[in-house]
Amino acid sequence: MNQTGAVTARESASPTGGLSTINSSIQTTGALSGSVPAENVPAGPISIDLAGAVKLALRWNLGPITADDAARAARAERIQALSALLPNISASASDTVSQVNLAAYGFQFKTPPGLNFSIPSVVGPFNYSSLEGSLDLSVYDAVRRRNWRTAEETERATLQSAKDTREMVALAAAGTYLQTIATAARVTSQQAQVDNARSIYKQAVIRKQAGTNARIDVTRSLVEFQTEQQRLSSLQADLMKQKIGLARIIGLPLNRKLNLTDPLRFNATPVPDTDSRLREALTRRADIHAAEAQVAAAQQQLSAARGERLPSITLSGDYGVLGANPTATHGVFAVTGSVNISVWQGGRTKGDIQQAEATLHQRQAELADRRGSVEEEVRATLIELATAKGQVGLAESNRKYANETLSQARDRFNAGVATTVEVVQAQEQLARAEADYISSLFSFNLAKLTLARATGDIESEIPDLLKGNRP
Repeated sequence: MNQTGAVTARESASPTGGLSTINSSIQTTGALSGSVPAENVPAGPISIDLAGAVKLALRWNLGPITADDAARAARAERIQALSALLPNISASASDTVSQVNLAAYGFQFKTPPGLNFSIPSVVGPFNYSSLEGSLDLSVYDAVRRRNWRTAEETERATLQSAKDTREMVALAAAGTYLQTIATAARVTSQQAQVDNARSIYKQAVIRKQAGTNARIDVTRSLVEFQTEQQRLSSLQADLMKQKIGLARIIGLPLNRKLNLTDPLRFNATPVPDTDSRLREALTRRADIHAAEAQVAAAQQQLSAARGERLPSITLSGDYGVLGANPTATHGVFAVTGSVNISVWQGGRTKGDIQQAEATLHQRQAELADRRGSVEEEVRATLIELATAKGQVGLAESNRKYANETLSQARDRFNAGVATTVEVVQAQEQLARAEADYISSLFSFNLAKLTLARATGDIESEIPDLLKGNRP
């Protein structure tokens, strides 16, 4: 099967810090992370939604292009294998002028003395014309027939592999889009934290000037303000790099401003049944179909190796006209039928059979492993989806309470009954709550995306992925 790269959606546990215990990310490697430049891109900033990004990736990403080229090469090999079974017909026409030096071939003629004639050693020039057609036909050849069936199965495997590559490209583009808008949400949230820290710092300065606040409160609030600015700067840099990575995957110019129009949303869909999704995956997954075709190809390859012991029958013939010139010709023909039997080849046939048996065993093992891998992927993704769905609700509630805590802490600080310690702690809690909420939203949507990929139906799931009412 054609290997063009890999897309990995990772969810790892986070035992420390914040409410969220799942950290999600998506990584793309190989040809799937590259593209060719898209055509007819309008000037200026580019605005694109999730479905549009996936559509561009399926058109311009290097993965599908490479997979399609591999499919065309497999189709050419199948046609070549078929041509060995079909009649090969050719035609030729010629007009020949010749002169022969017989002495050069050792012919020397000596006539008896007294005879008034001689035999020349140079004959010609003379000419002749011919027009003929020829046919070669394999009447029966078990090896060629089974090689053709092998090429058919190999082409089918390559086509299924190309379809699987499209699924991976859709996962790469959509997953990177989700990761980028999650980072954009973190930037927006962090900007709010910077604004809060700036307001607290200004209030601390005013109270210090009024003599109602200690200098340590001003310093503490300044440190918090600068810390939030550093976090914002880091997130902004990360967002710019992720947009470049997304543009690289979908084929857009890297020097354009990229605006992602779909926000990160929560669509509270129920968690599907495990058994039904497993049945869908085993039925739909193109990589499983490709592995099955590889097994069928290996079976035909083994059959072809065993067919080397069988006789083959061929037929060849030609018919044409031959004469001194094109107007004085006569028909000529020849027909040959032959039966070829392999008697002994020094053990080559036995070696071919053993090699084909080993290949078949390997392909069968790969198919079994692929089915197990798909089942593992479906089960793990359903667990992640259920976990992320529960965490979204908890993170949303926690964010609400963190906002109330910060509001109360600021009121207490403004009333002079609390120091900046209480406000800074409340602000840090809010920052963690916001980060947890964004992470849980991203994990939930990425889990839905990877589940669609696991069941082999990602392209139809993408338009509805970000539908919801809670940004």
